[in-house]
Amino acid sequence: MELDGVAGLSPPEGDAALITDRQQSCAAFASIAGCDLAVAQCYLAENDWEVERAINSYFEPGVETPPNEESSTNLTNPPEQQIMPVTASDTCIDLTDDAPVVIKQAPVVDNPATLTQEDEGHITFLTWNVDGIDQSNLQERARGVCSYVALYSPDIIFLQEVIPPYYEYLKKRAVSYTIITGNEDGYFTAIMLKKTRVRLISKEIVTFPSTVMMRNLLIANVNICGHNICLMTSHLESTKEHSNERLKQLDIVLKKIQEVPPSTTVLFAGDTNLRDKEVEKIGGLPSNILDIWEFLGKPEHCRYTWDTKMNNNLKISYTSRLRFDRIFYRAAVDGSQVVPQSLDLVGTEKLDCGRFPSDHWGLFCDFDVIL
Repeated sequence: MELDGVAGLSPPEGDAALITDRQQSCAAFASIAGCDLAVAQCYLAENDWEVERAINSYFEPGVETPPNEESSTNLTNPPEQQIMPVTASDTCIDLTDDAPVVIKQAPVVDNPATLTQEDEGHITFLTWNVDGIDQSNLQERARGVCSYVALYSPDIIFLQEVIPPYYEYLKKRAVSYTIITGNEDGYFTAIMLKKTRVRLISKEIVTFPSTVMMRNLLIANVNICGHNICLMTSHLESTKEHSNERLKQLDIVLKKIQEVPPSTTVLFAGDTNLRDKEVEKIGGLPSNILDIWEFLGKPEHCRYTWDTKMNNNLKISYTSRLRFDRIFYRAAVDGSQVVPQSLDLVGTEKLDCGRFPSDHWGLFCDFDVIL
């Protein structure tokens, strides 16, 4: 990609470091916004190459897709659907007009009995990057996510890449849940707690000091069926080029987990963007923190949560199969135990629009409560 075509912002000749830095900024912006590199360059140039400011500009209310985004995969929608208001609820798009999406095939779980929410011996949990920043078929995909939520009725839900219209829609449709968010603008994480099962005690947002992608750590301390659990979710820095920042953020997450009193169970999950080699680079997880997929014997059907071989939402020409979405677990040292029992993928059925609810699969986990 050539950067010297931006009027008034050409880097000094021979300044390779600046060119490289701007190329990385373009890649990061494109990954976050779901646009092509030309659009990323345009917004960054207009915002003095400050990534966060450019992203905020991109997601401002009423922002129309620039004319040079014609090559973006987002143009599968009519042009008027490219206007994405994302702030106050009185200006957000209405995601509730159409009939609910019907999932063609019910997701498979190891033990259907675990879906009975009144059973205090079980806790059910869902984590999912719902790709709210992709405007294509947003209405139908959002309804598809809510259909899965209604089907599973999890006690606890973690979501990543939520945008304000998506949040407003969830508040209208998921009235049986208390929802807390990691931000109010742009895109952010959310934790949803089933009101009849989970009591919110406190919440906290931990900033990531050096993020360029508006990432943070959302924490909720809750009580469910008499058990104290510390819930944490995040969307760690994206793209291979930001590995060092991602590992800094992972270090913050692991330290926060260790700071939780040992009498409390800790559950962290989200779109970590982690590669296995990165976890190996830090010497693996601490001995008292388990990766649930590994703990359950590395079930093959849950190996990949980002799988462009099976999921064509982004129309990527190459195959990439990675386990970006992960669940970490630290058991309480005494008292009753909350033990992972099964893990399944969610969102693997295409909707009527021909796309999946998200470019990520969700992870549904069932826990046994052992007294």
